[in-house]
Amino acid sequence: MESAGCSAAAVGNRDMGSQRDLSLVPERLQRREQERQLEVEKRKQKRQNQEVEEEKSDFFAAAFSRERAAVEELLEGEESVERLEEATSRLQGLQKLLNDSVLFLAPYDLRQGQEALTHLQAALAERRQELQPKKRFAFKTRRKDAALATKVDTAPVAPAAEGIMSPSLPLKDEEALGFSWACGFSNLEFQVLEKRADEVHQRDILLTELSNCTIKLYGNPNTLRLTKARSCKVLCGPVSTSVFLEDCSDCILAVACQQLRLHSTTNTRIFLQVTSRAIVEDCSGIQFAPYTWSYPGIEKDFQGSGLDRSKNNWTNVDDFNWLARDVASPNWSILPEEERKIQWD
Repeated sequence: MESAGCSAAAVGNRDMGSQRDLSLVPERLQRREQERQLEVEKRKQKRQNQEVEEEKSDFFAAAFSRERAAVEELLEGEESVERLEEATSRLQGLQKLLNDSVLFLAPYDLRQGQEALTHLQAALAERRQELQPKKRFAFKTRRKDAALATKVDTAPVAPAAEGIMSPSLPLKDEEALGFSWACGFSNLEFQVLEKRADEVHQRDILLTELSNCTIKLYGNPNTLRLTKARSCKVLCGPVSTSVFLEDCSDCILAVACQQLRLHSTTNTRIFLQVTSRAIVEDCSGIQFAPYTWSYPGIEKDFQGSGLDRSKNNWTNVDDFNWLARDVASPNWSILPEEERKIQWD
């Protein structure tokens, strides 16, 4: 009887195990079905996102082409102040359209768009110059020290339409291409330097070989390049396109721009507003904080630059010398909040 009881118990255990196995089958199938549906949903979402990006690119291409043609027509027609003002307004809208599209445009499309804007801005400046009344000839005296204080460097300039991921051009290579800067300061020490909004408006600015200087650029430049600067403080209004730093050390920079690139720069703090991702290369000791400089009329300059004040990617930085995605780059960091309080004036 004892053996019969054991046999019955064994049979009962097998039956219970079989029932548990059967009860697990629907659960496994359900989990597998959920995983399958989740994968299908992911693929669907990816496809939809791709379609949205393509639609955005198509919309940008059509809108940019239409506005570009309108600006060209205004610049090629009969010259008048009214036509130039309308061209200026449309050009600002075109710049804003490009800035708003930076995050989804391919680098080639972005570069082409910026090149087109640069040509239109140059044509607009030329038309404005033609409308200016010619000045009567007169002899003028100029103080030697005043000329020195506003010395303009004739060093070469990189193309204003530099692509986000394209490598930077060394100065000697740019010189061979024949680029030239419009205005700036160079070879000065322990100076406080300023340029007004009308002096920098949509111009390419070069600051080079400066030491222990404070430079204030009010207004809306087209591009800004800072090279070979030591222990300088540079405060700049909104820059329509790109800002480039090379071979600088122990500097403080406050700037708003579409693109920012740093090369061979060390121990520099940057108070930044930028539309795209900032790029550092061969740099160390770079610290970033949000843009905080202000002055009367800065809102108007932002409108003219085409930059969107609500978009700021100051924490998104690509280090070309640091490829490890899961480890933060040691070459740049976020400036602690307690160190961001700076007296700009």
